[in-house]
Amino acid sequence: MSKRDYYEVLGVSKSADDSEIKKSYRKLAMKYHPDRNQGDAEAEVKFKEASEAYAVLQDKEKRSAYDQFGHAAVDGSSGQGGGGFDFSSSAFQDIFEDFFGGDSSFFGGGGNRRRKSNNRGSDLRYDITVSLEEAYNGKKFKVKIPTHVQCEICSGSGASKGSQPITCQSCGGRGQIRSQQGFFSIQQTCPTCQGTGSTISDPCNPCRGSGRTQKTKNLMVKIPKGVDDGSRIRLSGEGEAGTNGGQQGDLYIFVNINEHSIFAREDENLFAEVPISMIDAAVGGSIDVPIIDGSKARLKIPQGTQTGDQFRLKSKGMPNVRSGYLGDLYIQTKVETPVNLNKKQIEILKSFQEVSNNEENPLSSAFFKKARDFWKTKN
Repeated sequence: MSKRDYYEVLGVSKSADDSEIKKSYRKLAMKYHPDRNQGDAEAEVKFKEASEAYAVLQDKEKRSAYDQFGHAAVDGSSGQGGGGFDFSSSAFQDIFEDFFGGDSSFFGGGGNRRRKSNNRGSDLRYDITVSLEEAYNGKKFKVKIPTHVQCEICSGSGASKGSQPITCQSCGGRGQIRSQQGFFSIQQTCPTCQGTGSTISDPCNPCRGSGRTQKTKNLMVKIPKGVDDGSRIRLSGEGEAGTNGGQQGDLYIFVNINEHSIFAREDENLFAEVPISMIDAAVGGSIDVPIIDGSKARLKIPQGTQTGDQFRLKSKGMPNVRSGYLGDLYIQTKVETPVNLNKKQIEILKSFQEVSNNEENPLSSAFFKKARDFWKTKN
């Protein structure tokens, strides 16, 4: 009986990319896996067929040869030892983790790597809030982190003083046990020692055999200059201690920056809306504007400045957290209409209005000309 086309088996087109092929195989493997179809010979055949197709199509060289010469180019190269497949390869491992919760490997692959990470300590998160000025200058903070640390009495072994952990009898110290299911072998975490490869007959009293105790750590955390809102700082090995001498986790500092009363931030650039008087806008002038470092800069306002006009102050923004390069400060003007005028001021403005013409207000003149033309078309 001739083999079906591999693309047909997986239900994908010949132009399918790696993610489509992987997604299709995952779906078929979940459906026809022997563990989910006990005693169903047809399901086992379909599972093997899909696995063979995936073993070829997920490999660029094998796929290229198959596309040119068909099954003749890959027969005998897609399987191992009488129709099995290398389920320990990375191509299969992440898919089969769906069936076994991430603790299984096939034909012994990956067992040692998983065993080492089983008792690793948890990563910790600490949120810190700083002002924009502190983000500009950088700052050091003292923080208190409640966590688990290595037990000082047993040095993290979990065994009482004078004793040692013993080799697990269930797995022989491997941390994994193997069982045969159908045509492949499954390796899983040993339930007796939880993957550590050893058991403790005489546990340490203070840590109750876990190898760690609870403590509040005092740490100095440095917030770098230019840090942005939502940034994450990783402190390697400052997380929880692992059980029974396992590797320590990491501490992640998440930085939140308070809103500023004057400045808004976008990457390394700062923005500020600055109100100016109608007189300064009309005749021009100079104003002092604040800078994030606490100083001020003199900004020249040209005659006829309008609301929304923008002025750039180079290198007056935030530092780049990696290079230290300074961004810019953008000042956007907002012309303020005077309020609370006294009688004399009103008279002066009216006198100005009387001697004014359309040249002083080109925008409003142009708008009302359009309005008059619009009204004419409607009458």
